[in-house]
Amino acid sequence: MLERAATVDAAKPRDAAAGIERVEVAAVNLPARRSQYQKHEKVYPKLAHGTFRRIKWLALSGMLAIYYAAPWLRWDRGPGFPDQAILVDFPARRFYFFFIEIWPQQVYLLTGLLIVAALVLFLITSLAGRVWCGYACPQTVWTDLFIAVERLIEGDRAARIRLDQGALTAVKVAKKAAKHATWIAIAIATGGAWVFYFADAPTLARELAAIEAPTVAYLFVGVFAAATYLLGGFAREQICTYMCPWPRIQAALQDEHSLIVTYRTDRGEPRGPLRKGESWEGRGHCIDCNNCVAVCPAGIDIRDGHQLQCISCALCIDACNAVMSKIGLPRGLIAYDTLENEVRRAHAEPARYRWLRPRTVLYAGLIATVGVAMLAALLLQSDLDLTVERDRNPVYVLLSDGTIRNGYTLKAINKTYATRTLTLALDGPPGARVAIVGGESREPATFTVEPDKLRSIRVYVSAPAGVLTRDATPIRFTASDAAGAATVASAVQGPKR
Repeated sequence: MLERAATVDAAKPRDAAAGIERVEVAAVNLPARRSQYQKHEKVYPKLAHGTFRRIKWLALSGMLAIYYAAPWLRWDRGPGFPDQAILVDFPARRFYFFFIEIWPQQVYLLTGLLIVAALVLFLITSLAGRVWCGYACPQTVWTDLFIAVERLIEGDRAARIRLDQGALTAVKVAKKAAKHATWIAIAIATGGAWVFYFADAPTLARELAAIEAPTVAYLFVGVFAAATYLLGGFAREQICTYMCPWPRIQAALQDEHSLIVTYRTDRGEPRGPLRKGESWEGRGHCIDCNNCVAVCPAGIDIRDGHQLQCISCALCIDACNAVMSKIGLPRGLIAYDTLENEVRRAHAEPARYRWLRPRTVLYAGLIATVGVAMLAALLLQSDLDLTVERDRNPVYVLLSDGTIRNGYTLKAINKTYATRTLTLALDGPPGARVAIVGGESREPATFTVEPDKLRSIRVYVSAPAGVLTRDATPIRFTASDAAGAATVASAVQGPKR
């Protein structure tokens, strides 16, 4: 806000009518306004060595292998059916997962899967903090991969800093070009692998290479490639800090018994550089080497306490343990620990870990309940489904012989890989008959359904007016063959009496 100095001009008379003094205002020059936003500082993570770094390499390799290789796995479903093990077939409205085939009517299975995934994430977070973020989140996995490429081409932390701060030379241009070319290749492979889940992978790969694939395929490859390149190469930890809601949600899922990456202040402070021959008397074990900060992919100092930016990757634990081993001190100055144990150490009490507590029992119970329900739905599902919709306009038709006729639309789903000829039977009031419009035969009423298809047929139910009550009279349709049967309930209506 501009400040102004006001001075009263005493030489000029008061304005009698207004009762005010005329005032001269002089503006005072102020310094330029400061920006309210802090400029982003690029993070240069140093390569860590240790147990948790090896776990991250294994997790990265395993998940990338699954992602890129899964569309190429084959599963024989018989002639005329897709043999891709994992396929989201939008034209046919099917989701194939090895021996499981999910129809649109079974979307509840996908809903159950998402619920189980969320509950598992809740359980893991309540037990061990943000380990999902540190090891399995796609943003973490691809960022780790991009940093590994960057480190391979440009060198480790110090070399990358020198390269970025140095003059523009042919070597710098060559290294930057090689890095970005590799990033772009990974990004395109990532986008390409994603679209392979929605079409036959070998066929689509040939079409993409020959510039014969549908335009939408190139569009999605481009979108996912651009997202991978920008998020993994540039945004990196900013996605976790500013865009992802999970750091905010996790606070409600953790408690004082959750294992999180912890700097043990009681052991480490007061910190300070270690000089050869110095005594440890009156000082902590932290020698202020900053290795824990150098390896952190988020660029934070874990010694400042628990922070939103921490993704629990535990690389700071590896870095600190390596330093402790070099100076002959016990490892574990930074470790997975609980807030409760911090308090217990302050009171010289032994550490305690409580895995079973109300929230973990609740999450585990919900996972088991939903999982059992999904498993039962899969095991008990029929390979033949039948649905019916009664005509609303007209509700009924009065025939010349006094018979009442209702119209219906029956839909039969054949989930097997063989053609089925089904016989349609009616269970209803005395004298009621069922007929298929354009059916293959009139007595009995039969129709065929092709393999793995849905067929819709028009059906008429005729019944003597005298057997129909004022309210709707219940009926049941049954479609059956030697392999099984499906039944669906409906009603037949006539004139009100």
